[in-house]
Amino acid sequence: MGTPESCPACGSTRYKKNGHTRHGKQNHWCKTCERQFSAGANPQLISHERRTLVENLLRERLSLRGICRAVGVSRTWLLHFMVDCCATCPDHLHVKLPAHPSKVLIHQLEAEADEMWSFVEKKVHKQWIWIAMDAKTRQIIAFHVGDRSRESANALWANIPEVYQQHAMFYTDQYDVYNYNLEKGAALPL
Repeated sequence: MGTPESCPACGSTRYKKNGHTRHGKQNHWCKTCERQFSAGANPQLISHERRTLVENLLRERLSLRGICRAVGVSRTWLLHFMVDCCATCPDHLHVKLPAHPSKVLIHQLEAEADEMWSFVEKKVHKQWIWIAMDAKTRQIIAFHVGDRSRESANALWANIPEVYQQHAMFYTDQYDVYNYNLEKGAALPL
């Protein structure tokens, strides 16, 4: 491994040892800019092909740890990559209406709404992912990331296309916050 020649932030050679990282590497502290750094911490650039592979594996609903093992990336990098992917999603998901309008008149639109939680770094940093999807095509029609409150449910409802708000039958887990929005619309939860 070896010792670093200078601080990666300011280039100063005035640094001292500062314990070890959680992976056992020697940690250093710059006396000039007070930045912490490790020896041999070379940034690894992930190629475009590997990023595309990670995107495809995420679409296949594989576990995050499985993707990390298969592609050879860290969980931290994968979580940051997922945040970047979500940030590039448009507010409106450009939902395609069913191809045959006559079937819409015969069969009512059906949608499912649910929420699930995950965490960032620690379990105390809970993030709730609210999803609404068409029950037949399994197409995601709206999503929202936030907490588990009525405001987040309202934000999900606001992202749902108007045709679903007015004509779809929604299936939920009967969490109380769904009742308020669904009663305003045309359908009630089952």
